[in-house]
Amino acid sequence: MSGLPKSTMMKKQIPKSAIYKKYGMDSKAREKFDNDISRIYIVNEVSTRTMIIERGLEIDSFFVVQIMLKNKKYDESNIIKITKLINQNMIFELRYEDKKSFAVYRGKLITSDWRDDESEPMKIQGLTLDEVWKQLIIQIGDIHVEPQNTLDEQIQVNDMKEKILANIKSLDRKARSERQPRKKFEMVEKINELKKELGEL
Repeated sequence: MSGLPKSTMMKKQIPKSAIYKKYGMDSKAREKFDNDISRIYIVNEVSTRTMIIERGLEIDSFFVVQIMLKNKKYDESNIIKITKLINQNMIFELRYEDKKSFAVYRGKLITSDWRDDESEPMKIQGLTLDEVWKQLIIQIGDIHVEPQNTLDEQIQVNDMKEKILANIKSLDRKARSERQPRKKFEMVEKINELKKELGEL
C-alpha cells in the first residue's frame, strides 16, 4: 500500500484453495468466489518489527491484503470470508483494472470510494499502532467521529442513520403512490417519527 515505508513491504500469495478448504465450499460457492477474485496477496506488515512506531494497547500489528478483483461489483461476503481465514487485523486494498478501493472489517465491511491507482495515498497518522489503525478506518469509511462517541459507537450510529434514511425513502415512495387517504396519512406520520428519531441520533 502506497504511503507505508518500504520496510513494511512483502509479497505472500494466499491460495484460494486454502479458503475453499477452510469453509468446505462446494463447487457452486467456489465458482461464486472465483468469479469475483483473481488473486490474493499479503503486501505489507505494519508492526514494531517493520517500522519505527509504538505498540498499541489493542493493536500490535496489522497487514495490508491486496485483492485482485475480476468484478468491480463484488460480493462482500467473499471479502469477509478472507477476514475469518486470517486471524489478523487487515486492511484490504481492492484492485480492479486501474482503480482501487480500500476496505476494513469492523463488525461489517467498511469500504472507501473507488479511486485512480495513482491517486493520493492513505495517510499514516499517529504515534502508536492503535492510533494508526483507528485513523486508517476513519479514512476508509470517511467517518466523522463525534466527540461523545468512540469509533465503534460512531459506526453503529452511522449504521442506524443509514437504515432510518432507507426506511424514510421507502415509505416516502409508497406514500406518494398510495391512493387511500388514511394509509397515506399513517405513512406520513411514520416518516415524521423516523425523521425525529434521526434528529436525536
